[in-house]
Amino acid sequence: MNDLLWLWILLGVVVLVGGGAALLVPRSRRRGTTTRDESAPTGTAPPSVPDAVVAPGTAAPGTVPPSTPGMAVPDVVEPEAPALETPEPAAGRMVRLRDRLARSGSPLGARLLSVLSRDHLTEDDWDELEETLLLADIGAGPAGELLDALRTRVRVLGVRDAASVRALLREELLAIVDPSLDRAVTTTGPVGEDGARLPAVVLVVGVNGTGKTTTVGKLARVLVAQDRTVVLGAADTFRAAAADQLQTWGSRVGVQTVRSDRDGADPAAVAFDAVKKGRADGTDVVLVDTAGRLQNKAGLMDELGKITRVITREAPLAEVLLVLDATTGQNGLNQARVFGEVAGVTGIVLTKLDGTAKGGIVVAVQRELGVPVKLVGLGEGPDDLAPFDAEQFVDGLLG
Repeated sequence: MNDLLWLWILLGVVVLVGGGAALLVPRSRRRGTTTRDESAPTGTAPPSVPDAVVAPGTAAPGTVPPSTPGMAVPDVVEPEAPALETPEPAAGRMVRLRDRLARSGSPLGARLLSVLSRDHLTEDDWDELEETLLLADIGAGPAGELLDALRTRVRVLGVRDAASVRALLREELLAIVDPSLDRAVTTTGPVGEDGARLPAVVLVVGVNGTGKTTTVGKLARVLVAQDRTVVLGAADTFRAAAADQLQTWGSRVGVQTVRSDRDGADPAAVAFDAVKKGRADGTDVVLVDTAGRLQNKAGLMDELGKITRVITREAPLAEVLLVLDATTGQNGLNQARVFGEVAGVTGIVLTKLDGTAKGGIVVAVQRELGVPVKLVGLGEGPDDLAPFDAEQFVDGLLG
C-alpha cells in the first residue's frame, strides 16, 4: 500500500515539472514562428538567400536601396567583370599562313617546280603543268596566261637550275595573284552633313557554313587590335544561335552587339539600330552580320536590298565583304557569282585557306568578281584571321 502511494506522488511531481518547463519556452516558438536554430554550433553562417531579381523601378544592381526603420540593409556585392582579351596584332599574321603552307609541302608549288626543272620540257610536261593548275582551282583563264608566260620565258632565258626556276615561277604566280590590288578594309567613314564623322559600315554576306558569323567576330578582333572602336549588328535573325555567338565574340574584347530579343525579327531593323548606335556613339566601324540563306537569287536580292536601303538612311556602306570557304572550289565560285550580282561585293574573305592545297581559288575568285581577296582565315584560333598579303601567300605556295 505504501509503495502504491509513493508511486502516485512521484507521477504528480513529474506532471508538475513538465508543465513548468513548457511555460519557460519563448512565446514565439509556441506560436510556430522561426528563430535561429539553437542546435547550430556557434559561429556558423546563416542560410544563404537567393539573389534578388531586380524589377523595373527598383534599385539597379550594385546600388544600396534606402533603408527602412527596423530593417537591416544587406551588403551588395558587385560581380567582377570578366577580364577583356587583348587581340594579337594583325601585322605579321600572314607569316603563319606562309609557314603552314611551306610545312605542308604545297602540292601546287612542289609539282610546278618539279616539272619546270626538268632538262627538256615536252608537250606532256606542259599538259601536266596545266592539270596541276586546274586541280588547284586556279581557273582555266589564269592557268592559260601563266603557262604562256612561262613557256616564253623558259624558252628565251633557257633556265633550268632550281633557284632560277623558282624565281621565275614566283614572278609569274605573283603577277596573276596581283599585288597591286587595294586589299585594305575601309575603317574610316565619311563626314556627315553635320560635320561629324560617320562610322564605316561593313556588311558581311555569305552562305551558312562558310564561317561567316565567326569571321565577323574575328574581324572585330582585328579592328580592336588596330585601335578602332567597333559595334556589331546581329542581323542574322533566322539562325537561333547567331546573335548569341556574335555577342560572345564581342564581349571578349569589349565590343557591344546590337541584337533583337526574338528570333525571326526584321534583319533590316536590327542593322539600322546597329548603325544608329554606332553613329550616336561616334564608333569607327559597324560590322553587320547577315543571314546566310541562298534559296534563290530573288529572295536574297530582296533581303539584302532592303538592308542596304535601310542602313544608308544613317550612313553609306563602306564595304560589302563576301565570306567564302576556300575548300569548296567551283561551288564557292558559284556562290561568289550570285552575291556579286546581288550585293555589290567590294572584297572577299577566304576562310579555311590553311586547310586546302587549292590555293588557286584566290586567283579564280578575284577574276570572277573583279574584286580582291582582303582577308584570309588561317585556322581555328580567335586571332587566325589576317589581312591578305600576296607575296607571303605565293612564298608559302612555293615553300
